[in-house]
Amino acid sequence: MGLCKCPKRKVTNLFCFEHRVNVCEHCLVANHAKCIVQSYLQWLQDSDYNPNCRLCNIPLASRETTRLVCYDLFHWACLNERAAQLPRNTAPAGYQCPSCNGPIFPPSNLAGPVASTLREKLATVNWARAGLGLPLIDEVVSPEPEPLNTSNFSDWSSFNASSTPGPEEVDSASAVPAFYSQAPRPPASPGRPEQHTVIHMGNPEPSTHAPRKVYDTRDDDRTPGLHGDCDDDKYRRRPALGWLAQLLSPVPLLV
Repeated sequence: MGLCKCPKRKVTNLFCFEHRVNVCEHCLVANHAKCIVQSYLQWLQDSDYNPNCRLCNIPLASRETTRLVCYDLFHWACLNERAAQLPRNTAPAGYQCPSCNGPIFPPSNLAGPVASTLREKLATVNWARAGLGLPLIDEVVSPEPEPLNTSNFSDWSSFNASSTPGPEEVDSASAVPAFYSQAPRPPASPGRPEQHTVIHMGNPEPSTHAPRKVYDTRDDDRTPGLHGDCDDDKYRRRPALGWLAQLLSPVPLLV
């Protein structure tokens, strides 16, 4: 037994292993919430203590803690997860301390700062409210976010890709007129100079060669006075009147 050094000066058998002082339950809740506290007799038997949570082996000072009525200390998240895994029809006596197998729920006739603080914490979860005789809390299930529909974005991307010509298409389109404007070059035969011929497919130009002259026999009717016998007209058919005029024409005499 010892005397707490707080202003209340209460006699207590609780002892803080970390600070090595006697503490009452009021000081235990207010100033030693994450300290290992047991009876003074246990400290006399073994003063060693483990500052880690016995469920996750992580230091107790790193997370929120909860102290049971047996004064064992655990992380609240670890204790809540362990108890939530038990079946829903588990009796209140089935929820036990992981260290000493003592009851998690404080007796209804037990009063004190430690028991009151524990009841307030247990009342925040449904598995403990049933053991405390409290109505259950309606758990609101947050709706899952709808997956983003990327089909519309893919359609727009395909539309833009089909409507906007790429650099390769532009290059190929600009290369078509240049392809047709170039004339094919025949292989040069030995002993013959290579001729360069350019064929313009887009703008045909009139041929520079003179068209072949077509003769008509009716020209003699319009020009009866022409009796010249040029090389171009020697094989042309002549009308009968032309021959008769030549026969009747006087023959010049040589003097």
